[in-house]
Amino acid sequence: MSFSFDNLSSLHLDILKEIGTIGAGNAATSLSKMLDRRIDMNVPEVKIAEFKDVEDIMGGAETPVVGIYLEFSGDICGTVLLVLDVISAKHITALLLGNACSDGLKRDFSEIEISALEELGNILTAAYLGAISSFTGLTIKPSVPYFACDMLGAILSVPMIKFGQTSDKAMFIETDLINGTERFRSHFIVIPDMESFPLILKALGVV
Repeated sequence: MSFSFDNLSSLHLDILKEIGTIGAGNAATSLSKMLDRRIDMNVPEVKIAEFKDVEDIMGGAETPVVGIYLEFSGDICGTVLLVLDVISAKHITALLLGNACSDGLKRDFSEIEISALEELGNILTAAYLGAISSFTGLTIKPSVPYFACDMLGAILSVPMIKFGQTSDKAMFIETDLINGTERFRSHFIVIPDMESFPLILKALGVV
């Protein structure tokens, strides 16, 4: 029987949330070391959302955002998309580069800012995929990250086109990066292909 997101039970979602929580903790630790300051993350909220609803959850199709796109392969395959609003992305690059925050209303990013955000995507993705790998024993290799700054609808169109023929849903993780009193909302969209989800659940012993 082919896999459907509708087959996921509350137990499955609890396990996926636990993996997300551990991945977030790993990512916060990596960022703290990178910045030499304490960075926290709140407990991620994990949802299974239809593509058509994701835009509304994240502020609407016309919202200007930064997207960091990666694919992963190995024992399982799929796509990861990290989405930040432009103001948060500007603040985070300032932290990463040790600069004063530039105007968040400006949507242009310098090459060094783009490199910093791609590295952020690398860190967060490696932490999350590493958590899945540790739980399951599956080999997972992320690709080189790709940066884009555009309207949310355009950013989301890439994974929607790639996976829309096999599924109309994705695993949607929402969390905040916390630096003292500053909170930066991040949206992490993980889209394993349909053949990968049963492998993940089987490796976790919950199928």
